[in-house]
Amino acid sequence: MIPQNKKALKEASPYTGVITREQFLFYEMRTTARLVEEGLTAAEIADRICKENLFQYPTEKSVRQMAFTCIRRLKALDDPELVSAIAVQPSEIAKQICLYAMMKQYRLVWDFMVTVIGEKYHLKDLSFGKIDLNTFFMRLQEQDDWVAAWSEATIRKIKQVLTRVLVENEYLDSATSDRLNPVLIYPILENAIQEKGDTRALAAFNCFS
Repeated sequence: MIPQNKKALKEASPYTGVITREQFLFYEMRTTARLVEEGLTAAEIADRICKENLFQYPTEKSVRQMAFTCIRRLKALDDPELVSAIAVQPSEIAKQICLYAMMKQYRLVWDFMVTVIGEKYHLKDLSFGKIDLNTFFMRLQEQDDWVAAWSEATIRKIKQVLTRVLVENEYLDSATSDRLNPVLIYPILENAIQEKGDTRALAAFNCFS
């Protein structure tokens, strides 16, 4: 149980550390998007994923939790065309949309992708290393009392998740790479972002049109 003072900090903060548990989840997101395409309700989707163990997790409790995580993340897109693309498009396109969904759901991922990765591309500085992650979290801790209260272990795990997200989306060749790859945004995502007026997100995908 979170002490009262920490609870108040948590409620006042836009940031959450749940990505230590709710990670990139590409396979799970694609599976869930396909069920959304079938016209099922959120409850029906969760029941079907659990009943048929579609995520192939060892315990039903974790399956149901992740099913609802994926449903919330798809809802954060607020765009049926993008949800459909996750379900049916080639994996590299679907993964990029999943990354955008993750940015929309978690302010921490948004800030990291826009202010660290996007800024790197903007400056044409493709170097990347622990110093970039450390600086990002130092800045967050100075700005936000809830993030300042996180343990070193939590921050270390979040850094690992963010690095894995970059690898999975081919921004990095591996977790130990020290250079970003020059990614390209897919038109379906660029058009959706432009239509939403969500243009700050474009920097995260090396797009400065």
